[in-house]
Amino acid sequence: MMSLYENSEIEEGSDAETHQVFNQSDSLANYNMYDTDAPLQGLLKYFGLSNNAGLSEYGARCGSEEVISWGFDANENKPQFETHDRFGHRVDLVKFHPAYHQLMDMALSNGLHSGPWQAKVDNANVRRATLSYMQSQIEAGHGCPLTMTFASVPTIKLNPKLAKIWLPKILNNSYEPDNIPYFEKSAVTIGMGMTEKQGGSDVRANTTTAQLIGDSECGLKYDINGHKWFLSAPMCDAFLMLAKTTVGLSCFLVPRWRENGDKNGLYVQRLKNKMGNVSNASSEVELRHAHGWLVGEEGRGVSAIIEMVSLTRFDCMVGSTAGQRQAVVQAVNHARQRSAFGERLIDQPLMKNVLADLQLEVEGSLALTMRMAKALDSADDPAEQLLMRLGTAVGKFWICKRTPGHAYEAMECLGGNGVIENCIMPRLYREAPINAIWEGSGNIQALDVLRALQKTPAVLERWFTEMAKSAGQYSLLDQAIENIKSIFVADDALEFRARHIIEQLALTMQASLLVSIAPAVVAEAFIRSRLAGGQAVYGCLPQGLDVDAILSRVLP
Repeated sequence: MMSLYENSEIEEGSDAETHQVFNQSDSLANYNMYDTDAPLQGLLKYFGLSNNAGLSEYGARCGSEEVISWGFDANENKPQFETHDRFGHRVDLVKFHPAYHQLMDMALSNGLHSGPWQAKVDNANVRRATLSYMQSQIEAGHGCPLTMTFASVPTIKLNPKLAKIWLPKILNNSYEPDNIPYFEKSAVTIGMGMTEKQGGSDVRANTTTAQLIGDSECGLKYDINGHKWFLSAPMCDAFLMLAKTTVGLSCFLVPRWRENGDKNGLYVQRLKNKMGNVSNASSEVELRHAHGWLVGEEGRGVSAIIEMVSLTRFDCMVGSTAGQRQAVVQAVNHARQRSAFGERLIDQPLMKNVLADLQLEVEGSLALTMRMAKALDSADDPAEQLLMRLGTAVGKFWICKRTPGHAYEAMECLGGNGVIENCIMPRLYREAPINAIWEGSGNIQALDVLRALQKTPAVLERWFTEMAKSAGQYSLLDQAIENIKSIFVADDALEFRARHIIEQLALTMQASLLVSIAPAVVAEAFIRSRLAGGQAVYGCLPQGLDVDAILSRVLP
């Protein structure tokens, strides 16, 4: 008997076709992340990045459908951990999807880890932040080893013997992921292991110990025993770690392979099963007679690694700003193509309010981030270093703290389509809290700000000097700055109110920068919406703002 379906076909346009797909937005792909980013271009011009050669080309590459697909593939295929090979040898091997390696190769080949450390180039940190900002919009997880490798350089330099051997490999613009000893490679990546399960951010509570073995080609070598609770990117070639000697907490570079070619005593216990940042392997590690070289002075481990920490916190600002930017462009792309109640979403007043408010967040985050990048480029200017000392902690706290709510609100603009896993929005949402927690969570940043104010009071004066550039243009901003000054004059319960203080320091600085850099419609909207008080959620912009002009800066 013939099947009812045998030799039958459903032709397009036939009565059996249920519906046509319409009033749906197309995926955002094959667009230029640089050419379509008006705020970014304005900031680079303001900060004097005259040599922007290659940025448009890189923006086109980052926005290509091929590269965007790498971000999806790297997250849909999580890293796989193998403790032993098939013969029973302990290998501690983490395997990644090819897409992860393609993203790493793209970034390293373009110097996202090395640019500012090469021969003196004007605005090198601004340029690197721009490249990282675009690449982070593709996928966030692979940024972790890039950041740590970049940030390791000042710490590595504290040991000249170590630097002579390792720095040429760290600064090499190539990617060599092969599981072989560092001395057989021309390019390496560096990780970091500070926290332990009993202490977290309180590294003084660490119990890992180090005993001197003797001198070596890379300096004083120690035998290290203990554990690390969060060791991200365990396939890096070496890790900067903290351990206690008889003198005190010290910093060490611990390679995955010993100088004789044997596997070092780093034993990965398991990979973390994280809610976000899943393309990046994060692990728990035990150190059993692991060999490591002393970096910096014995007993001054925190001082040795602190600049690395500061640079990784700056990159958290870059990454969270990138997440905000990508969330907004996705929401605007959808709103331009989707209609409801007889009108495009982008043309509806309430949706305009939400989208313009989300864009204002990006404007403020990007301005503060790039201002700190400019300060990084002025290493010989004490005033700029004072600004950065406060700015990285304030910026890391505020920008990262604002990103989760921002991602959610942008996701809601897409409706049900925004929560489907083949859309980037769920990944942006899961990624959003990571930077706020890593490299020192909110309270740690708040306490760091208070510590900076206590140890170096000049940082606050420098902060107000920077904001004085906008004085007299907006009374609401002027009054907000005066209100902050009065808080410090009172000097009452600063720790209890630390989060509020940092919020006001961040908002007034963002507003001040936008007054100097952005179009007046942007600065006015930011000031009236952020400094007047009463804004509970995104989409509560006051009347009388030019929201169309603000939205025109998202995807021109």
